[in-house]
Amino acid sequence: MLNLNFRPSVSVVICSYAEQRWDLLMDVIDSVHAQTLQPKQVIVVVDHNVDLYKRLVAAVQDVTLVESTGLQGLSGARNTGVGLATADIVAFLDDDAVAAPDWLEKLTSLYDDSDVLAVGGKVEPVWEGGRPGHFGPELDWIVGCSYRGLPKVASEVRNVIGANMSFRLQVLQQVGGFNLSLGRQGTKPLGCEETEICIRAVIGSPGSRIVYEPAALVRHHVPVQRGTLRYMLERSWSEGISKAQVSHVVGHKRALGPERRYVRRVLPRAFFSALADWSRGADPDGWRRAGAYVAVLAFTAAGYIRGRRLAHGSGSVLTGSAPVPHRNPPWREAT
Repeated sequence: MLNLNFRPSVSVVICSYAEQRWDLLMDVIDSVHAQTLQPKQVIVVVDHNVDLYKRLVAAVQDVTLVESTGLQGLSGARNTGVGLATADIVAFLDDDAVAAPDWLEKLTSLYDDSDVLAVGGKVEPVWEGGRPGHFGPELDWIVGCSYRGLPKVASEVRNVIGANMSFRLQVLQQVGGFNLSLGRQGTKPLGCEETEICIRAVIGSPGSRIVYEPAALVRHHVPVQRGTLRYMLERSWSEGISKAQVSHVVGHKRALGPERRYVRRVLPRAFFSALADWSRGADPDGWRRAGAYVAVLAFTAAGYIRGRRLAHGSGSVLTGSAPVPHRNPPWREAT
């Protein structure tokens, strides 16, 4: 249902854990303050790093600064930020993803429809050393960015991308926050907590929608080491394991529908296009790119199989205990 008079307020949550990203974090905060639609709050959550927290206290103003009260990891930090949010909408930015000036304006414009639970935007990679020749744009999900194959106009999707996403505050509270058994923990390249919470939110509100709006843009810094084949394969393996855990929690059909379409349509087209470019001399890296598509698919599938076995044997892929799809976030824990 449309409400043309609705103009939501926004709390922006930025989670950070490493001093090495200091300059990037400062750029992200500056980009939020420069928005055409000013947020009600800017919340910076420090994930269990006392030195970073103290440095921020001395250097940063006009933000709500807090140390994570949850378990170490991105999900716990995000839940801490949600616990402090007071606006209608909670928008999340990575600490290395600079927002375009109209980012919040574009994100929030979709919330005039009360059936929309969450809106995510485009995440464009900014390669520190230039895009590697073997790294096709169809694989940009490996570095947390939008990949070739996603919609080019505002469309309903299964899940948003973590570096650029927003939810109604009421939705986050109703579903109990992000699953603490999922998500990045330090430098460990795990993920899929965004997928799981989006699926869970829609299950709880039949007829609702998750929307991807590519006009809501952020630019995500990608360091050189994340363009290596080794990182690609490590991340693919971890993605397979993470997807297995999500499947264990919400079911395989809900968890893997877009992945099946991606494997059937996007990857084969990319593979043959890369080989064709190489064979006619248009791109000398074409054969390497084609090989990377095959290797990433193989490692992701192997990780998924491994994750299924672990989940079947112990009840949880990552923690060794029962899955925690509704683990109480900080604002719901007993005191």
